Amino acid sequence: MLRLAMSSHAETFERVRDPLAERGIEVAHLQPKERALRLTDDPDTDRRADPADAADYDVGFVYPSRLMEGAALDARLSIPWVNDRNAVLTSRNKAGVISRLDAAGVPVPKTTQISNPADESVVVDAASDFSYPVVVKPNSATRGVGVATATDLDSLLGVVDYLDLVHDFRATGDKSYLIQEFLPGARDYRAMVVDGEFAGAVERRLPNDALAAGRWKHNVHRGADATGVDLPERHRRLAERAAAVLDVDYLGVDLLETDDRLVVNETNARPTVDAATKYEPGFYDRLAGLIRETAAEATAGNDAPDA
Repeated sequence: MLRLAMSSHAETFERVRDPLAERGIEVAHLQPKERALRLTDDPDTDRRADPADAADYDVGFVYPSRLMEGAALDARLSIPWVNDRNAVLTSRNKAGVISRLDAAGVPVPKTTQISNPADESVVVDAASDFSYPVVVKPNSATRGVGVATATDLDSLLGVVDYLDLVHDFRATGDKSYLIQEFLPGARDYRAMVVDGEFAGAVERRLPNDALAAGRWKHNVHRGADATGVDLPERHRRLAERAAAVLDVDYLGVDLLETDDRLVVNETNARPTVDAATKYEPGFYDRLAGLIRETAAEATAGNDAPDA
C-alpha cells in the first residue's frame, strides 16, 4: 500500500482518506505549518530532524501552500509530489496564468497587471482601457481575499491606496495586483481536471439574501454554495486546455460564463475536493491513478542508470 503525505488537514483530507484507502493508498497528514520544525539531526541526543517518519512516505499531495515551510519539509522527505512547488507557483501567479492562457488562445477576462510602486498616473492610464465597474485583486491571494470592485476612478484609487500601504511593507513578496473587467451576472464554475482529463465540476452560487445585499464574490469560503453540475462539452474542453497550457496535473479551473462569453478566470493547484457526488463517477479512480503514476515515475527516475 502506498503511503500518501497530505499537506492539508481540512475538508479535502477527510473526504479523500477513505476512498483512497479503498484503492490501496493510505493517507497520512503531514503538518507543514503552525508548529516547530526541527531541521537538523542531533548526534548527541539521537534526536532526528522532523518529520521523524519521513521514510514512510511514498508520495505527497500537494506541495504545501507556505513555500518556506514546504522547502524545509521537502528536503527531509525527498518524495515526489502530485503538484510540486512549480505547479503551485504557476497557479498562484494570477497574472502569469492570464498571460500564458491568453498567449495560447485560451479566452480570459481583459486584465492589466500593476507592479508597485507605480505612480497614480500609471493606474489612471491603465484604468482608461476599462469600463466600470472593474475588479481589483491581489496577484497571489487565494479564497477571494482582498478582491474588490471599483465603480469609478475615485473608488479604484481608494482601493489602490490600501494596496500601496501593504506593498510598502518590505517583507511583502508579491507587490503586484490586477485590474480586470467585471462580468456582471456571470455563472461561476469550478471544473476539476485530473491528469489532463475533466473529472467533474460545481457551480458556485450566492444565497439570494447575499445577492440582495449586493455581494458578488462566489468563493465557497465566503458563503457561496457549491452544487454539482454536468458541464457542457465546450466547458470541459476549455478546462482541460487550460490545465494543458499550464502543465499542471491536478487543477481547479474557474470558469465564468455570461450569455455570450466563456472565460477562464483563475486556476487553483491546491483545490478543495468536494463531495464525491459532485464529480464524475471515476473521479477517485483517476485521482488514485495520478498518485500512483507520480510515485512510479519518481521510482523509475531513481532506478535509471547514470549517463
